[in-house]
Amino acid sequence: MGANSNVEKTDLSRWRMKSDQGRQTWHYLKTDEEVREWPQATSDKYFLGLDTGLPALPTPKTPLDSVKNGIEFFSTLQVASGNWACEYPGPLFLTPGFVITMYITNTPIPQEWRTEMIRYLANKANPYDGGWGLHVEDDSTVFGTTLNYIVLRICGMEADHPLAVKARKRLHELGGALYNPHWGKTWLSILNLYCWDGLNPIPAELWALPNWVPIHPWRWWIHCRMVYLPMSYIFTRKHQIPVNDFILQLRKELYPQDYDSINWTSHRNTVSGADVYYPHSTILNALNKVLVVWGKFCPDFVKLHAMRLVKDLVTREDEDSDYTCLGPVNNPLNFVVRYLDDGPDSDAVKMHRYTLEDYMWVNKDGMFVNGTDGLQCWDTSFFIQSMHASGMIERPEYRDMLIRALNFLDDQQIKENCRDQGQSYRHIRKGAWPFSKRKQGYTVSDCTAEAVKAVLFLQGTPGFPRPIPERRICDAVDVMLSLQSSDYGFSEYEQSRVGDWIEQLNSAEVFGNIMKSYSFPECTTAVVTALKLFTQYYPEYRKEDIKECIRKSLIYIKRVQRKDGSWYGSWGICFTYAAMFALESLEILGETWENSGNVKRAVEFLLSKQMEDGGWGESYKSSSTGVYTHHEKSQVCNTAYACLALMHAQYPDRKPIERGLKLIMQRQQANGEWLSEAIEGVFNRNCMIAYPNYKFIFTTKALGAFASKYGDIPI
Repeated sequence: MGANSNVEKTDLSRWRMKSDQGRQTWHYLKTDEEVREWPQATSDKYFLGLDTGLPALPTPKTPLDSVKNGIEFFSTLQVASGNWACEYPGPLFLTPGFVITMYITNTPIPQEWRTEMIRYLANKANPYDGGWGLHVEDDSTVFGTTLNYIVLRICGMEADHPLAVKARKRLHELGGALYNPHWGKTWLSILNLYCWDGLNPIPAELWALPNWVPIHPWRWWIHCRMVYLPMSYIFTRKHQIPVNDFILQLRKELYPQDYDSINWTSHRNTVSGADVYYPHSTILNALNKVLVVWGKFCPDFVKLHAMRLVKDLVTREDEDSDYTCLGPVNNPLNFVVRYLDDGPDSDAVKMHRYTLEDYMWVNKDGMFVNGTDGLQCWDTSFFIQSMHASGMIERPEYRDMLIRALNFLDDQQIKENCRDQGQSYRHIRKGAWPFSKRKQGYTVSDCTAEAVKAVLFLQGTPGFPRPIPERRICDAVDVMLSLQSSDYGFSEYEQSRVGDWIEQLNSAEVFGNIMKSYSFPECTTAVVTALKLFTQYYPEYRKEDIKECIRKSLIYIKRVQRKDGSWYGSWGICFTYAAMFALESLEILGETWENSGNVKRAVEFLLSKQMEDGGWGESYKSSSTGVYTHHEKSQVCNTAYACLALMHAQYPDRKPIERGLKLIMQRQQANGEWLSEAIEGVFNRNCMIAYPNYKFIFTTKALGAFASKYGDIPI
């Protein structure tokens, strides 16, 4: 890594991950006595890239042999709460929000955090130019390079360190901090490293509009509105921290021109071409001009009224999520709002300081902020289904492990709605399962669906307890049925509340499709398959509603299939991922290769993408461009998706499937694990994020499904 390797590191053998009812936090043990009292678990060692000491297993000869080896390894990663944990890295704009907020709020940053965050950025810097992108596989951008450079400096790196020098050089080549997109300009303004006059408006007054107004933020996609909610408060208040020597020095480092000479108002739309993914529409530019004028003449009492409304919504978000918040972008922004409004010694600030830890993760490369506070419910539900697909769910040697997982899902189901949910613009959540943990408190359609399937599989297997009663499963069904949108598909958090036209107001510049809740084949399939399975256990509950929901969903699935037979995947990479889900839903509704033109086209598309070694491999460019793009080598995850898709299609020729599964088996390590390959996930089309457990979940599911379908034969 050259200069990038010239950074300090902590003793990784002293880190421990604590799991407490789904809350995952990392702790650094500073004394030998602490180390002796709290031994490092196998899962800790694996997460940190240390030698796990796990033995070599018998060489697999059949798919189920490989499945057993995979389970043997993955079972050692189950944590105390009963779930499977993992890192969730990829985006490079999350850690800066946390570090900047800690600086703004005078929150101490532990030295071990500083050391490992610097090391992570050193390891993720572009090896050629020294900058950082939007995500770990991206080219250097102004957004990524500016904010992560600030992280280095706040964490204690000197400006003349080779890593800082190289990054600063790249930033200046890109034009300097002036060329940041909207979110970057916002963080810089709070730090007094940019002027609010140079930012396109984010007025709190939008929240004071009547709810019937088509552009009211309550209609926006939930992640978008929950980010712009606290941003609007801070923007309207025009808060900036006081200038000090450090800020003055950063002004010199971030800008190639003299800071005081910049005409800020002329740079509201100045954004580097390296950053822009979604350019402004003509309508947005016109609206921004109107809002600039509005900001000059808006009466103070209107602004104060709007800020009170926003502050109330921020408070509700904090309390409804136990201060975890929806995600790692609005969490630190909410923290800033509560620090400014409630005061530095308030209980709200203390709670925000406490929950910062929920997002922090340490791996072999260093410390960073995860994409959420974890994937606890999501990965656990999927792995249970993988066990079912292979028939391993009935094996007595795995029963204790699976009972712990079932008890985890029992504990993590959300059992009450938000307080005054209508005033918070929140969807019902009683009966739902979240992506991460119950206290985070957000309904997610496919997380609920996958958990319901996992629970039904386990509670329907002889010898397993039934901690989740029928009423609570029916509550989950009620949630799912309530989420179907007018296009007959399912989004993730709530129904779509506005038309596609709202995307013309997308001001983020670096993301696409962020303004409304879009429907997705993945979410729709998850709900369809869960409802279909539910009817096998409870055939009379809301029978007609479920039948109608499934009928409409099938229309949606077929409608969004492309002419070439593919489906675009919005959460995993990419076309192979979506095909796995879509073909599963078509199969359970009786549509297969033999009788469905939709399925035939999908199969032909998949077969045309199989690589010479028998596997499938998609680059993240598939997601960002919307065009299938081969990775330079096949990937076990894409191969597993494709094999499962072909089996769901009931494609009669086993040879392509066998070739793919043979590659998966060949990639398995002697101890049963699969190594990480290319990044697996995506959101908003342009930001990649890792799902490290997919290489265990879907590989074992594909191998197990093959054995269940064709017999456990050598391949």
